[in-house]
Amino acid sequence: MVEPQKVVIRTYAPARRWVIVGLVAVIGLFGSYLLFESGRSYAGFDNLAAIRQRAELRQQIEERDMTIRELRRMAADFETFSAAQDRERSEVSRTIGELQAQVARQSQELAFYKGIVAKEANRPEVAIQQLRITPIAADTSRFKLRLMLVQPTRPDGTVSGTILLTLEGQQEDGTAAKLDTAALTGGQSRELRFSFRYFENMDPEIVIPGGFRPERLTVEVRSSRRGVEPVVQTILWSVETG
Repeated sequence: MVEPQKVVIRTYAPARRWVIVGLVAVIGLFGSYLLFESGRSYAGFDNLAAIRQRAELRQQIEERDMTIRELRRMAADFETFSAAQDRERSEVSRTIGELQAQVARQSQELAFYKGIVAKEANRPEVAIQQLRITPIAADTSRFKLRLMLVQPTRPDGTVSGTILLTLEGQQEDGTAAKLDTAALTGGQSRELRFSFRYFENMDPEIVIPGGFRPERLTVEVRSSRRGVEPVVQTILWSVETG
């Protein structure tokens, strides 16, 4: 007689096995962490202090970043302000340069017009048109000056003033000497006066002292108006006989 075969029924549950494996792995990791923390504690490491330190460091980093951002903003503002100041200084310098150039031009123009006004103010009112020396009869010591005065510009009024004479020469001993108006007129006048509008002919008489050899005669015409330069003319002593 044949014996019947035995049937063995086994339960197959793969999910339970993976759950068990996972639990074992988690337990192993947790145990490893505990061992790691235990080792650090044994070595003197304080986890809470480290956490607090990291928090403080993180806060310091955030504050540093904020400071850096603020400094960058301030640097940008300063660059903008500096650029504006540079432009303003450049504009001010350009304006000052233009004003200085304008002042220089105006100073030159003022000096030019002052020169014109001074020349107009100091322009001689009288000009010597003619100056000659003629003898009086046969007397070799008495002469007449033929002097003609005119206004060099358009006459707008009467001009007046004085005339001074200076005769240069030598004495008998060869020494140089000068005779003024008083000496030439025999002490009668120290100056000759004139007053005219268009022109005036003058023929004053002069006397040469004995022993004096005349060489040069100087005639100086002075206006009575202040600020007018005198007119001076010098001629060699030459007597016209014709």
